[in-house]
Amino acid sequence: MDHVLVKLKRLRKNPFRKLLSDTTLYPTITPTDVTLVAYNPDHNLDEDSWFVIEDFCEQPFFPSELSEDIDSKDYDDLKREKFGDIYCLLSLQGDDIYFQKVTPSSFIKRKMISFGEAATLEEGENRIVVKKHPDAVFLRGDDKLLFRDIASISSIFKGIDQLYKEATEDQVKEFLALEFIEAADGYDHSSVSKPNRKRLALVSDTLKNMPPEQKTSLIDYIKAYCKDGVELSDGDDKFKVSSDKQLKLILYGIEERFYTTPHSQEKRLANSVESMG
Repeated sequence: MDHVLVKLKRLRKNPFRKLLSDTTLYPTITPTDVTLVAYNPDHNLDEDSWFVIEDFCEQPFFPSELSEDIDSKDYDDLKREKFGDIYCLLSLQGDDIYFQKVTPSSFIKRKMISFGEAATLEEGENRIVVKKHPDAVFLRGDDKLLFRDIASISSIFKGIDQLYKEATEDQVKEFLALEFIEAADGYDHSSVSKPNRKRLALVSDTLKNMPPEQKTSLIDYIKAYCKDGVELSDGDDKFKVSSDKQLKLILYGIEERFYTTPHSQEKRLANSVESMG
């Protein structure tokens, strides 16, 4: 039997309450019916895609209360006065748990006209809007966590935002000091935006493991695609970086996001990339 539990704010002990019995909130998500993508903060998901974290139970942000089976009989019913303290819905559907973050905007309290045998006016009661899709799904049997937006679940899974890491100050300074980069016009480590710090964190390991000859060909590759977006130094061997936009193009180049279509020969930028093995 499926159930819906809620998690309440400001309760360290016994934060769960039972909300509904014999109820399913969301359509079943089967891993084979959707596309699963390893989490990358710079990846834009397709409509049928979900980010996935494998071995969820072994992650430091795995909630300990999910380590054992959740039995709705072990929880008290939610009392009316606690309705406003809900910050998470948990829909227990078979062996899996579907999560939805509840924010103030999730609550609706307004008069409504209902159409049945006749039109009737219903006085405003507190209601929670159930989203078409959950914010996250814990596939217990596969030990996977599925989600689409890490920001929406960071309060549910404390510490998961570590996956959304930014480059450290030292990493940023080290990058801007590379032999093929020349910071110009007052642009320095303090000028680098958060999105570029996240992109930089993704490419730092790539650069460290790249042999010198590959770096040379990478520079030529970026020059070929970014000559109108990135200024070159007088010796034509360095990229002058004076804006975040220029830095973003270089980081995209390191990720090899630029390509030419085989038939029309149109030069393009891949907004998201996914390894095909």
